[in-house]
Amino acid sequence: MMIRIAEIFRSIQGEGLLTGTPSVFVRASGCNLRCGFCDTPYASWQPEGNNLPLDEIVRRVEELGGAHVVLTGGEPMLFAELVPLTEELRRLGRHVTIETAGTRYLPVTCDLMSISPKLSNSTPGNGNPRCIEAHERRRHVPEVIRRLVAEHDYQLKFVVDSIESCGEVERYLAEFPEVERGRVMLMPEGTGAAILARRARWLEPYCAEHGLRYCPRRQIEWFGLKRGK
Repeated sequence: MMIRIAEIFRSIQGEGLLTGTPSVFVRASGCNLRCGFCDTPYASWQPEGNNLPLDEIVRRVEELGGAHVVLTGGEPMLFAELVPLTEELRRLGRHVTIETAGTRYLPVTCDLMSISPKLSNSTPGNGNPRCIEAHERRRHVPEVIRRLVAEHDYQLKFVVDSIESCGEVERYLAEFPEVERGRVMLMPEGTGAAILARRARWLEPYCAEHGLRYCPRRQIEWFGLKRGK
């Protein structure tokens, strides 16, 4: 059993409930979406990496050490092998976070399901009708969101670039009354510290006013847009 892996590295979690936590990141390569703002094209638009057996992935994780493992992508839930991988990591005592867009379901074992639903601002702007149609058809799968929320400790993170996006988040949440607002995070879109800071000036007070969590992207503030960070 193998998973195509773009990179495995040790860093610090920069987003969500576990921000600041030293973690080992395992980035699966391959994605069923084509977000226009994707900041890891080497795991989505142009997937790189090698097919690694599960025991090799686990060995590398153990070499890097630490108690927390983040399985990310691309879209890790594309790989059925994620199920035995999560089981083995949990058997070894690791805290497992899965980062997913919430479009595919697998009966995985994890401590935190980090779901990043994609809004209309994710639509690729490349003018390719087939690419745009496929992305729009795949990006919202309500039955998967409901299963993940029901079965796991979770957080929802939305990428926001305007007040209009915030309104879209509210319409999205109205579809899922079971989602706790205290687990919903809005994070500014951008791959540079300056634009993130500009958007934070209006997004952070918006979150405070509407009972949502503001989610900075600390990894960009700390390291810039770099691989292996």
